[in-house]
Amino acid sequence: MKNIFSLLLFSIDSHLILQAVEGGVEAIIVDWENLGKSARQAGLDTEINSHMLSDLKTVRASTKKLVICRVNNHPSATAKEIEQAIDCGVDEIFLPMVRSIKEVEKVLEQVKDRAKVGILIETIDAIKIAKHLAQLPLSRVYIGLNDLAIDRKAQNIFTPLLDGTIEEIRHFFNMPFGFGGLTLPKLGSPIPCYLLMCEMLRLNCSFSFLRRSFHRDILQHNTVEGVQEILFALKDLKLRSKEQIIKDRKELEKVIYTLQTNELTRK
Repeated sequence: MKNIFSLLLFSIDSHLILQAVEGGVEAIIVDWENLGKSARQAGLDTEINSHMLSDLKTVRASTKKLVICRVNNHPSATAKEIEQAIDCGVDEIFLPMVRSIKEVEKVLEQVKDRAKVGILIETIDAIKIAKHLAQLPLSRVYIGLNDLAIDRKAQNIFTPLLDGTIEEIRHFFNMPFGFGGLTLPKLGSPIPCYLLMCEMLRLNCSFSFLRRSFHRDILQHNTVEGVQEILFALKDLKLRSKEQIIKDRKELEKVIYTLQTNELTRK
């Protein structure tokens, strides 16, 4: 039976990929995005990968599942990286830090029908043109909360869930849409993972990443069982009543308000 929700894993570890795929992960992401990222995210507890061309080749050889490559969005690198990724047999190009329609159209024109193209909306500019981005032939759209918070100069990365930003632009897109990241449903900090799952389902998201904490959390678990636990939880939460959906949304709002209040208190 096809899963109602797709889990994507950042990894170049062949053993982990094999286990994750057995559990139900549907795509592996090799992450080449690093140009300017350390400076942009300086002082923040974020994940910055340094995957290489050889890593993509290894991942492609290790799985028949969907392989995605997140390239750099940079004049000196994007076009070259796209060609390298396609030559390696990548299924999808993931373009981060989108700021204009033109840069996405340029990537689509270069890729043509050789692979799919997805984008990350994680800038104020991309939020403003979301309705127009939705008209492009994209394979998926993901909201990057960390970089969006940086661009907005916001203290709390979850503010777009509270102020209606994600809900507003969600309506524009009829392709796979996602945000945030997941780990085991009973874990997750500062927001319990099950509450993020609830919000993803409320907004009809169809995919998300297994976030960095997932790698840590499964150290005490079987990877296959861990992935399946997440998928089973999503399936069960999908069956919630309208009343429970409203209740879970209010609980999420309460948690985010508390985080914001604590951050203001520390200033």
